[in-house]
Amino acid sequence: MPCMLLLETATKNCSVGLCEGNQLLAFREEATAHYSHAEQLHQFVLEVLAAANKKMSDLDAIVVSGGPGSYTGLRIGISAAKGYGYALQIPLISLNTLDVLAQQIQIENGSIVPLLDARRMEVYSKVLTKSFDTLVQTQAQIIDAQSFEQWPGPIHLLGDGQFKCNGVVMRPDIYFHEEITYPSARNMVSLAYKKFNARLFEDLAYYEPNYLKEFNGGN
Repeated sequence: MPCMLLLETATKNCSVGLCEGNQLLAFREEATAHYSHAEQLHQFVLEVLAAANKKMSDLDAIVVSGGPGSYTGLRIGISAAKGYGYALQIPLISLNTLDVLAQQIQIENGSIVPLLDARRMEVYSKVLTKSFDTLVQTQAQIIDAQSFEQWPGPIHLLGDGQFKCNGVVMRPDIYFHEEITYPSARNMVSLAYKKFNARLFEDLAYYEPNYLKEFNGGN
């Protein structure tokens, strides 16, 4: 079974995990208001390896959250992932941050809408079915009263962008999952394992995260 290091740094949550196949071995995370990823990330990597009694040489792949999200957080995570990949000569796997966020919920019917704050009334969004199939691709979206009106309900909102919808989106069948705020390395395991088995690797030399928007100096 492949041993994979999981890095999720696209939001204020600095989250690191280690998995073997489809099993999470260890994880460490902390969400802070001021993006302490640069100070925490490499320490968390050492901690999860120690917790699972693994070494860097045991790794078969590096998995990183590839956006959308914070420019600062993504840049730190991708730089670390590329550095580990080059040093260890192992492949890089990139996951959509909104797909990772969506893994935190199970629904019986309707649509899953992971949302990340993109400043002002804008969010990064995606719409998925209960089986996590894509209905609407990742986009930067301005929230208004008609947002998500054409998609099968009920609508389940999660992520820190959901708070912009409260009192604005007028659908009656909106469910807010306020306990689900940030993506986590814990929820990267199954997505990463599928991509590893399919050999869906990134080019270490040319890979760039999906920022969606140009850097504005604010995150």
